[in-house]
Amino acid sequence: MTAALYQADAAQWEALFGFAAEARERAHAALSGWKGRDVEYGAALGLALANNARGEQIGIANLADDLAKRFPDDTLVRFDYLPTLRSQIALNRDQPSQAVEILQASVPYELGTPEAYGFPQALLPVYVRGEAYLAAHRGPEAVTEFRKVLNHPGIVFNEPIGALAYLQLGRAYVLSGEDTKARSAYQDFLSIWKDADPDVPILKEARAEYAKLK
Repeated sequence: MTAALYQADAAQWEALFGFAAEARERAHAALSGWKGRDVEYGAALGLALANNARGEQIGIANLADDLAKRFPDDTLVRFDYLPTLRSQIALNRDQPSQAVEILQASVPYELGTPEAYGFPQALLPVYVRGEAYLAAHRGPEAVTEFRKVLNHPGIVFNEPIGALAYLQLGRAYVLSGEDTKARSAYQDFLSIWKDADPDVPILKEARAEYAKLK
């Protein structure tokens, strides 16, 4: 069980950093082992975050449906796991407004700290909602969501969205026409990741975007 949870968590990290192939590998490794509630969700979200091919998206939706069927009364599944996963699926289908709407179910619960068997998921609904607002070109709303992530470091702990929220905040400020604030947010992200491997895709994107703001 523990090994599968680590694989599922790693799938999300790889996807968030831009390593889609590695995310798929980790997710499938997780699903080949102990297929419990948290492993199934974590692996499915890793696949969804990697924005894979249409055929795999259908498989991800099936995993979401399986969770809904197996855990109909589970609060964590109903108000955290499923809205986050289905919202990301909607984003992958270029349906950002639907993605935002799906995540409304998570609002009363999103500042909780669900640690299921040591598998942290805190504030992922907020982060994905922020991404949905970015995709919908709604900069001010995206700013609010990513600020929410940054304002709760005690909930996020060491999850990668704690650093990535600075980058997404910069993107949200660009959409909002606030270039000075955008540069500051990009600088914060690049400072945090100053010792990161230079070939990480999300870091390369951030540097290229920041260069255009100078």
